[in-house]
Amino acid sequence: MYEYKVVTFREALIGDALDSDKLEKVLNKHAEDGWQLKDITTGDVKGRIGPGAVDGLLITFERPVQG
Repeated sequence: MYEYKVVTFREALIGDALDSDKLEKVLNKHAEDGWQLKDITTGDVKGRIGPGAVDGLLITFERPVQG
């Protein structure tokens, strides 16, 4: 049996390219906690300001349930 975790990853609102170093840090941080990358998809990610959404990534991790 597995458990899953979904993390949103978004960049600044205006014109920034995806920062691969930041993404790598997110992936490595979760790997240290035993999470394995399952999938990365693009989607609308809710912004911090206002009701709109921006393009971003939904990163899905999985790991075996411990216990």
